[in-house]
Amino acid sequence: MSEAVIVAVARTPIARSHKGSLVDVDAFRLARTAVTAAIGRSGVPAEDFDDLVLAESLQGGGVIGRYVAVEAGLEHLPGLADNRHCAAGLSAVQIAAGSIMAGMDKVVVAGGTESLSSMPWTLKSIPASARDHQRWMSPSHPATPQAPPWDMPLTVGENTARLAGVSREQADAWAVSSHLRAAASVAEGRFADEIVPVTLPDGSLFTTDEHPRADTTQERLAGLPVLHPELDGAVVTAGNSAGLNDAAAALVVVSGDYARAHGLSPLARIVSWGSVGVAPERTGLAPTLAVPKAVERGGLKLSDIDLFEINEAFATVAVACSRELGLDHDIVNVNGSGCGLGHPIAATGARMVVTMIGELRRRGAALGCVSMCAGGGMGSALVLEAL
Repeated sequence: MSEAVIVAVARTPIARSHKGSLVDVDAFRLARTAVTAAIGRSGVPAEDFDDLVLAESLQGGGVIGRYVAVEAGLEHLPGLADNRHCAAGLSAVQIAAGSIMAGMDKVVVAGGTESLSSMPWTLKSIPASARDHQRWMSPSHPATPQAPPWDMPLTVGENTARLAGVSREQADAWAVSSHLRAAASVAEGRFADEIVPVTLPDGSLFTTDEHPRADTTQERLAGLPVLHPELDGAVVTAGNSAGLNDAAAALVVVSGDYARAHGLSPLARIVSWGSVGVAPERTGLAPTLAVPKAVERGGLKLSDIDLFEINEAFATVAVACSRELGLDHDIVNVNGSGCGLGHPIAATGARMVVTMIGELRRRGAALGCVSMCAGGGMGSALVLEAL
């Protein structure tokens, strides 16, 4: 079986949706920026690429991977769009690695893109014969009182808090840590090598993640109202939830044989991955199954992993999953995650891989695992070895 190694990465800075720097830059332009940067950094000739796998979540369908391939001058690539909501960017990397490890492809660019600022809305008539078209979004799972499809603060955040016994104080404390860690990473320039600037409509460059708040305190978060005040002991607030964000990320994945034959220096090897489904109301706990699955598939133990990122769709998820897996906070989300750095939905999984590679190499560490839950009761994890 072929090895799948990553030889180049790139991501855009992460902006706040609707009111941030990328409000007028759509998901297609963001993807083109990250993809072309990753390809350029790889040193791989354009004609050697076999495919482009690009995650999207709320961009209205279509084959965004093909669109970006054509726009980037790679018309020979068929392109593929994958959608596993929050885990879509991670799935794109898994799809690319799987094709390479199976010996079907040698060079694939994979990633994800999200612009919540410019996401489209769909109109649908129910029943169709009524011809009364209302705003509609395709649900990730059938609705139940415990898991409404479009109420993630309840379906994921609050359910996780109750299932795992996470308190408001614990969730707020984790969110504060996320903001402070992300802000420190930005200030120290830890992301400088992975970020590619985005040219804005006015010609200026957007260069720095803008979501982290260095002045966040637990006292400030404690003063925020809960999002579901009708629930006794509600935990989830805007402050301990992931941000609404815009960004894109991309990686060039090649076979080990291709890298050796062309004198490329891999950044990391994709060791293993695993994805799971759980009941929708247990979505936030999906990483507790996906992480062990991915680690075991790599012939490893949890104790072998040096660093973890469990995306903070809500702080309750990271608190609960770290506790269930027995992980020390010192090695989880060391650069912040969804709460502090932001969560551009379909881009986040790929962004996590990009950042994990940089952090492993910065520390001289070997193994990292990135994981996330996704709406509808999905979870995914991927193990990396820095080279």
